[in-house]
Amino acid sequence: MRADRLLSLLLLLQNRGPMTAPELATELEVSVRTVYRDVEALGASGVPVHAERGPAGGYRLMDGYRTRLTGLTDAQAGSLFLAGAPGPAQELGLGADLAAAQLKLQAALPAALAERARRLQDRFHLDAPAWFRDADPVPHLAAIARAVWDQRVLLTHYRRWNGEERAGRPLHPLGLVLKGGIWYLVARAADERVRSYRVSRFLAVDTAEEGFERPAGFGLAAYWAESARRMEQATRQGTARLLLSPRGRRLLPMQFGAAGVRALAGASPAEPGDPEGWIRVELEVESAAVAVGDLLRLGTETEVLAPPELRRALADTVAALAERYG
Repeated sequence: MRADRLLSLLLLLQNRGPMTAPELATELEVSVRTVYRDVEALGASGVPVHAERGPAGGYRLMDGYRTRLTGLTDAQAGSLFLAGAPGPAQELGLGADLAAAQLKLQAALPAALAERARRLQDRFHLDAPAWFRDADPVPHLAAIARAVWDQRVLLTHYRRWNGEERAGRPLHPLGLVLKGGIWYLVARAADERVRSYRVSRFLAVDTAEEGFERPAGFGLAAYWAESARRMEQATRQGTARLLLSPRGRRLLPMQFGAAGVRALAGASPAEPGDPEGWIRVELEVESAAVAVGDLLRLGTETEVLAPPELRRALADTVAALAERYG
């Protein structure tokens, strides 16, 4: 570990120029005293590190010195695929590997390309979780990720969406997917079926000694695309005909995503020459119970015209709310 840290310190000075001991300590996540010891160790090994005193002082490498010790470890090379997602990399236990890999990559690049890479990091950032929702707690994610990589059987204690718990269930972990800030494990169960499991619902995981063979021809991206398509088809159980105000038209894509966009694409005027600008749309909805809650978020900016049972359910809910708050 210390050898990796010394190399990271050397690459920081090479890539960024003079840095103070506190700045190096922050980057390396160590104490300032540790930085002092590491700088002494670099000097003792023949690396020309110079200390400059004063308010603008710090450590720097001798002009013209560059190291070629930029070989990536397996973990660091793999972590580069997460270079645009530092948060997920940290959750997977690859945060330090990603930082070290980026330093090594910068050191290996020509000066112009290294500067371009730094500018990209400064100007583009990926924040995976959705607005107004805390990220799921995933205390077992790193252990699950190791089992995925090592192809080891997982013994799991899992809580399903309905609260039912299943303990001691063996799973063959095939891959991890990050969707909208939520981690999912794709795994094969004892019945040989491949399913998706929300990682935050694992109450405990234990990695068994035994390994497993991946299904022939299995592709994680292809499985996830098909699974997402089936889920969307299963949840969209009907179509609602709505009237929307001009403000409701703006709110619909925010509340219903792609379904709202599709609905607006087929919109028509509510009434010819309507001065208020209301429109008529057909919106894909889930079950009546879910659709009522979703449509209430639009408030008075919409009116449900059909189907009759959804209109009645919405009216009953509004009446109950009026009575409660009346």
